[in-house]
Amino acid sequence: MSKFHIALFSVIIAVFFGLIVITEETSLGGHKPVTAPTIPPDGSTFQIITPTGPSHLKGQVQAAQAQQQQQQQQGQDPNSPGYQHAASVIDGPMNASVSATIKTAKGNINVTLYGDIAPNTVKNFVVKADTGYYNNLTFHRVEDWVIQGGDPKGDGTGGGQMGAEQTPTKPFVTGSLGVARGGNPQINNDSQFFITKSDSSWLNGQYTNFGIVTSGMSVVNNIEKGDKIESITINQ
Repeated sequence: MSKFHIALFSVIIAVFFGLIVITEETSLGGHKPVTAPTIPPDGSTFQIITPTGPSHLKGQVQAAQAQQQQQQQQGQDPNSPGYQHAASVIDGPMNASVSATIKTAKGNINVTLYGDIAPNTVKNFVVKADTGYYNNLTFHRVEDWVIQGGDPKGDGTGGGQMGAEQTPTKPFVTGSLGVARGGNPQINNDSQFFITKSDSSWLNGQYTNFGIVTSGMSVVNNIEKGDKIESITINQ
């Protein structure tokens, strides 16, 4: 290689690296730190993850959910007072006010259910509680302002569907009980419920509010993800 070619090659390399340095300096000079956006609580916080795919796959998912629900009820005596009360609730009117106790290893959460403004929601909850549906299910979601449980799959994707009831007169305050739902505000999940730890006005009119904690908020505040619902007793 001649001296001329060597010199030319050196110049090309120098120019190339010079362009790289200039580009980096320009990029760094105009760089601004990127801050992750803060997503405020809103109506999407309780949306259920709906299985997607061909219809036959959805049918398999629904069948699996039904099987798990049946397994939750195994060992319950159909002649027990709970089953008898559940039968009477199905066939009869809903009381204006119903009291219940959610039992956990960390203590009891006592609630009053609004049978007058959300009768179908309360009736569904009472029947599930009476027949042992909620026994040993977990609180799968715990955040600084809410706990959520009652999912037979334990991951936020389980449960069936039922029509939503509008409860605009009941604001979501500390201790309110609400029903989880998907993207359609007219359809609620039929098993997952949540309890708010603080005022949550952004949920007002967006979710069915069907009860209030009367005692045991300290238990609610101590619940951790994975803690079990040992049982839910309807106080007749």
